[in-house]
Amino acid sequence: MSLLHVSSPHIHKPFSSVEQVMKQVLLATIPGVLVMTWFFGPGTLLNIIFGSALALGFEAWALWLRGKDFKSPLKDHSVIVTATLLCIALPPYAPWWLIAVGVGVSVLLGKHVFGGLGYNPFNPAMVGYVVLLISFPLQMSSWTEPRGVGDVPGITDAFVALFAASSYDGVSAATPLDLFRQNSGMMFDGLMTSKAEMAGVIAGRGWDMVNLAFLAGGLWLLRQRIFTWHAPIGMLAALSVCALIGFDEGSSTGGGSILFHLFSGATMFGAFFIITDPVSSAVSNKGRLVFGALVGVLVYLIRVYGNYPDALAFGVLLMNFAAPLIDQYTQPAVYGTKKIEVDE
Repeated sequence: MSLLHVSSPHIHKPFSSVEQVMKQVLLATIPGVLVMTWFFGPGTLLNIIFGSALALGFEAWALWLRGKDFKSPLKDHSVIVTATLLCIALPPYAPWWLIAVGVGVSVLLGKHVFGGLGYNPFNPAMVGYVVLLISFPLQMSSWTEPRGVGDVPGITDAFVALFAASSYDGVSAATPLDLFRQNSGMMFDGLMTSKAEMAGVIAGRGWDMVNLAFLAGGLWLLRQRIFTWHAPIGMLAALSVCALIGFDEGSSTGGGSILFHLFSGATMFGAFFIITDPVSSAVSNKGRLVFGALVGVLVYLIRVYGNYPDALAFGVLLMNFAAPLIDQYTQPAVYGTKKIEVDE
C-alpha cells in the first residue's frame, strides 16, 4: 500500500506567515475606518497614515539600538497594525504630538522593552492608549460630533488639526458612553431620546454603524481563520449577561441595555481586533473563552461603576496580567495522557 509522505509542520491555516496575517487584519479594518470617515471626517484616516509612518521609524530605531536587522522586520506589517489599531482608538482630530507619544510608547515600551514581536505580554496598542488616556485626558476626550459626510470637517481641517492644533477651531462633543456615564437622574429610554448623540439606529448616533462595520470585518477575519471564535464570543456574551442583569428596567441607576453596550464605544473593535492578539492573550481555546469573558465583565463594571466611560483598554491590560494564570488552569492534557492532581 502506498502511503502519502508529508513533512511537518502540518499547517492547515490559509495564512501561515506573520506578513499574511497582518495584511488580513489591515484589510479587515477598512469597513470600520470608512464608516468612521463617513461620520467623523478624514481625521482618523490621516492619523493612521501619519501614525504608521512614525511606527516604522520607531521600529527601525529600536531594532538598530538592539543591534538587530532593521530592514526585514519592517516588512511583516506588525508595527503598522499596532499603529492602525491605536489611531483608530484615538479621537479623529488629535494633534501630531499626541499620536507621536502614543505610537512611541506602543512600539518602544509596549513591544521592544520585552524583546520585540512575539514576546510582549501586553497588547502594545492598548499600552499606548492607556498612557495617553491617563496623561492627556482632555485631548483624549475631544471627539467631534458624528454628523455624516458633507457636514464633517474636510481634509484641510484634518491637516490643520494634526499639524497646527492650536489654530484649529474644532468642536468636540460627548460620546454616548460619556453621556451615559454622566447621567444622574434620567431614565435610560429618556436619555436615549434626549440628546442627538444618542439617537442612533441601535445605540448612539454613528457609533452603532461603526460597531457594525468592525463586526463585519471581525467576522471576515473569523471566516479566514485568522483567530478562533472563543475570545470574541466570550467577551460579547459576558458583556451581554452583565447588561441583562444590570439593566434594572431602564432606571436612572441601571446599567444600560444590552444593545447599547454591544454597539457603543469600542465594543466590536475590541472583541475582534484587540483581545484576539495571540501573543498577549491566553493560549488554549478554553483559556481564550475565559480571557474574553473576563474582559467583558471588566468592561461592563468600569463603564457603569468606574471613572472612565469606555473601559476596553483597561480590561484588556488587566487580563493580559492574568493570561499566564488562565493558561495554567486551562491548558489541555497532552494527547494520550491524563491530568494528575498533585497535593502541595
